[in-house]
Amino acid sequence: MVLHWFRRDLRLEDNAALAKAMSSGESVQPVFIFDSRILDRLEDPSDARVSFIHGELMRLHAEIAAQGGHLWVVYGDPLVWHQAWASDPEIQGVYANRDYEPYAGERDEAVARLYREAGKWSKWSKDHVLMEPKEVLKDDGTPYTVFTPYSRKWRSHFTPDHIMPYPTPRGGWNAGDAPYAMPTLEEMGFKAQDRSVPHRDIPLAVLDAYESKRNFPALPNGTTRLGVHLRFGTISIRSLARAAYPDHTKFLTELIWRDFYQMILKHFPESPKKAIKPAYDRIVWEANEDHFTAWCQGKTGYPLVDAGMRELNATGFMHNRVRMVVASFLTKHLLLDWRLGEAYFAAKLMDFDLASNVGGWQWASGSGCDAAPYFRIFNPASQLEKFDKDLRYVRKWVPEYGTAHYPKPIVDHKEARERCLLRYKEGLASANSGL
Repeated sequence: MVLHWFRRDLRLEDNAALAKAMSSGESVQPVFIFDSRILDRLEDPSDARVSFIHGELMRLHAEIAAQGGHLWVVYGDPLVWHQAWASDPEIQGVYANRDYEPYAGERDEAVARLYREAGKWSKWSKDHVLMEPKEVLKDDGTPYTVFTPYSRKWRSHFTPDHIMPYPTPRGGWNAGDAPYAMPTLEEMGFKAQDRSVPHRDIPLAVLDAYESKRNFPALPNGTTRLGVHLRFGTISIRSLARAAYPDHTKFLTELIWRDFYQMILKHFPESPKKAIKPAYDRIVWEANEDHFTAWCQGKTGYPLVDAGMRELNATGFMHNRVRMVVASFLTKHLLLDWRLGEAYFAAKLMDFDLASNVGGWQWASGSGCDAAPYFRIFNPASQLEKFDKDLRYVRKWVPEYGTAHYPKPIVDHKEARERCLLRYKEGLASANSGL
């Protein structure tokens, strides 16, 4: 018997490691571990992501049971569980798909060591990216830090073979009794949440109009909204790429951005806390808690910013164009540390992915992988005029806009822009002088 360890690949279809486990000739026992090291850091017992995972595991369990198998779902420290499984004489080894986050890398190295010390093996596959961090590098072997040349190299390596699907299992599971009962949300300290999540079917009509509609947050089908499914692997990245290739080039570019940020996190594991461009850590940020609270609550007096934050707080989702606007506003208009915004998004986004979240926030603040100079500052008013001119998005989330109940702007755009330019200039000058 061999194990398949589900992590961010919660599906049977087009699953690289699972397909390889099934082709091993051994019966396959699927397992999932609710990682207490991760869950214990979550402050909100109503975190909808845990409910989402639990619900998807129930779906997986039913699909596997229909084929005569059982999904083992447990809670605790993965090293403790794998120590027990590595010691089980009936288990020969474990298959899993790779994860490039710093914690995941350390955890998986420790798991591999446990099996190795037990005289067994662990086999790891590429699954949640199209190109792994080691596959697209500069000619000298160093990582790219600007997207455009990375994208060119990515496309030069790409062939249709990269998106060929893996076969879906039709049996071959371990048929023994299930020794574990799936833990309930309450047993793990969480509460069930019923938050709306789009179906994981690929909306082909959205891809057809993606380039022309993707920047308008009021449009109900302007984007696929499949981010949460990509994050937890309930849909295959290859299936999305197959739908996009070769005709929907803009959507494929967004998938390349996703690979790019995974590469950046792998090569810059300290980037969740430190600027990728070190000079930007010399910027002196403001410490205005009232401004941060207003931003979090969607009460800045800038309607597009406020609509985005209220949508996030209510649904766990925010349109990508609006994400850029609210991130720029926090870091440039309010001069608040990008790490505050990154942490808030991490706590609220249903589709939170560390690589994309850190990459996006560092891009917004100018401290990360961006070829544009630091003085690019989104004007919330012009962004509103361009992408929500009829105020459909704003009216939905900020119904009091235009009345006496809507707050005045907490900062003046022109003054905030001038302050930002001066503060960034001073910080970078300090870094360059070595003081």
